[in-house]
Amino acid sequence: MRIRPALLDAALVAVSLTDVWVHVDTDERVRMACALLATASLTLRRRLPWLTFLLTLPTTLFTDAVFATLAALYTLASLTRRRLPLACCALAVAVCDLTAWSWSTPEFADLSDPFDLITLTYSLATAAAPVFLGQLVQARRELSLRLAEISQTREHERMLLAQRVLAQERAALAREMHDVVSHQVSLIAVRAGVLQVGSRDPQTKEAAATIRGLSVQTLDELRHMVGVLRAGGSRPMELTPQPSLSDLPRLVDTSGIKADLRTDLPEELPPPVQRAVYRTVQEALTNVRKHAPGATATIHIHHQDGSLRATVINTAPRHPALPLPGAHHGLIGLHQRAELLGGTLTAGPTAGGGYQLGLHLPVEQG
Repeated sequence: MRIRPALLDAALVAVSLTDVWVHVDTDERVRMACALLATASLTLRRRLPWLTFLLTLPTTLFTDAVFATLAALYTLASLTRRRLPLACCALAVAVCDLTAWSWSTPEFADLSDPFDLITLTYSLATAAAPVFLGQLVQARRELSLRLAEISQTREHERMLLAQRVLAQERAALAREMHDVVSHQVSLIAVRAGVLQVGSRDPQTKEAAATIRGLSVQTLDELRHMVGVLRAGGSRPMELTPQPSLSDLPRLVDTSGIKADLRTDLPEELPPPVQRAVYRTVQEALTNVRKHAPGATATIHIHHQDGSLRATVINTAPRHPALPLPGAHHGLIGLHQRAELLGGTLTAGPTAGGGYQLGLHLPVEQG
């Protein structure tokens, strides 16, 4: 946990005042003034480090209270990269510490005296310590910033790589849909058109027209989907209008199944509810076409007491069903959609050999 700057500055001022109280006599007013000035200047050390150091230097020259000077020197070393001025500042602190200044003449240390030589070494080490510590803190701070930049750069590179892979996959999928699926659906539409024109049986003509209409609609949806995939997220695409309850009659008419649609609904229902009902009816009619050829269906949708019920019941098939590929995900998706809206979906065979699909949703009109 990082210490707040104001709290740290207050702690440094308190330690400096203790240093002054220990080393400076209250009767020595000039020395006390220099020491208190150095202590007060510590509050400026972050904004004006050079001025702070200059204001703390006299207390090292005239008194033995050196904590404020060392703190200012540490701050200066942690905020500047200029090595030569820092070395000069450290040397100045060592010289001031070695000089016993009296108001008449200064007394310098005698370097020929072994004791004074030891004192010189101690003073130089004391002055160099905050410089090295400040430079170390500065290097650590810059290293942390550099590591953060490297992490951001790597994260950006990973995101770009993921987007590139996704774009390649989308492009490959778009090619497959355009070259394979769209081509086969186009052949279905062409063959259905030929059958519709060449057949004389009214039922065959009607079935061929339904197949052709569904094929054309599927091609339009495929073209839009290919466009979305090829865009790859580079620009916003216009979304296909979502179906609503007003589209149910057209869905039933183009399904190729004899179906009786009965609705008793209010004028306005939430769009998610309308889409859920539409997709449920769409999935039910698709299953009737696949698994119950020749069957008829009854679609009953009504709203009562704050809930909506949609039921699709088909009769038993009249012809054997052809084996068609399927992932069996349709009913799972309908179950999940109903649960998200707080409703339930039921599905199962009827007593007459048919199948029933029911949707129950709690809704509010409006």
